[in-house]
Amino acid sequence: MNIIAELRHDFPLLTRTVDGQPLIYLDSGATSQKPQCVIDEINDFYRKNNANVHRGLHSLSEITTSKYEQVRVKLAKYLAVSAQEIVWTSGATESINIVAAGIAKSLSQGDIILISALEHHANIVPWQQAAKLSGASLQVMPVDQQGVLDLASALDMIAQLQPKVVACTHASNTLGNINDVEAIIKAAKKADAVTVIDGAQAFLHLRPNLSHLDCDFYVGSAHKALGPTGVGFLFGKYNKLNALPIFKTGGEMIETVTFSTTTYRNAPAKFEPGTPNISGVLGFGAALDYLDNIDYDRLQTYEQALFRYCLDALQNIEGITIYGDTENNIGTISFNYRAEHHYDIATLLNSYGVALRSGHHCTQPLISELGIAGTLRVSLAFYNSHADVDAFISALKSSIELIEG
Repeated sequence: MNIIAELRHDFPLLTRTVDGQPLIYLDSGATSQKPQCVIDEINDFYRKNNANVHRGLHSLSEITTSKYEQVRVKLAKYLAVSAQEIVWTSGATESINIVAAGIAKSLSQGDIILISALEHHANIVPWQQAAKLSGASLQVMPVDQQGVLDLASALDMIAQLQPKVVACTHASNTLGNINDVEAIIKAAKKADAVTVIDGAQAFLHLRPNLSHLDCDFYVGSAHKALGPTGVGFLFGKYNKLNALPIFKTGGEMIETVTFSTTTYRNAPAKFEPGTPNISGVLGFGAALDYLDNIDYDRLQTYEQALFRYCLDALQNIEGITIYGDTENNIGTISFNYRAEHHYDIATLLNSYGVALRSGHHCTQPLISELGIAGTLRVSLAFYNSHADVDAFISALKSSIELIEG
């Protein structure tokens, strides 16, 4: 019995049908499915312990506050950092915005912000705004024709340009490429640049050890890692995190308030105004417990074997073009079939119960670099099975037959 494969039974949505067809869910890069324990944790909170955190002496508030803060400790342990270095946010997008908006205030004319051509819009647009507000220049580390980061050029740009900020994805959401962020961080440190790593896609598959990576900031979203939507995290080395200016204001993040002035708490509280997404954090805590109980080496072995199985099957279909790094990959495959529009194929696949992503995947600059309109994207997770891949390939071949007439 494959222990990892058996975990599929913990995900209730995977048993449903779509238009009479068994669901084949291959869109985990957009959002992961949720195990029953996460759903139960959220339900239990609202049924048994619903109360606000940090704001009451009554039992429900104290119980909820304790559980809420325990999740911060769990995540810190998972990432091998300190709990005071974890800020709860609405997701990776808000986390990047907090950092970019804060750093923008320390940049000036002539400074350089360096990102990669692989970035999600969420790791492009905030830096464009930072450059616009500060007069800094935004420059891009290139990819090759397959969409793989040109590491030699990237490292040379860091050394030559001496940027103030280097922002890079750990793993590409569109192509699945695992970037050599260790080398990038090391080079950035030599240039005395602040490093910001987008871990939204990597978190579930790679279990990053941030003490080892030694980046300044790292961001992620719970919903990409078995948790609920609407909650994420910002990790920052404490001296750099606490040095960032406030991003949003309101209750809870203040120290004292008068009609003439306000003083603020230190990080992480200074970045957490208002009532937080309590149920989301608790649900994320259940997801972390679930992941902690999975042997990471077994998970990696299973996911990579499934990725290879799917990749081989796709490569055996004449007319398929695959993009990205197929050697260092989290389990995501972007492809096209001849000159057919990806939307058309995705629509046909949906009629067979296959859920995958089509389009530019919030990476329009990357898609332009590849010279295409978009791709079909299969993003696998450990709860997928070889039977899922077989059903997908069968549906794809049938769709192609319909297209070819």
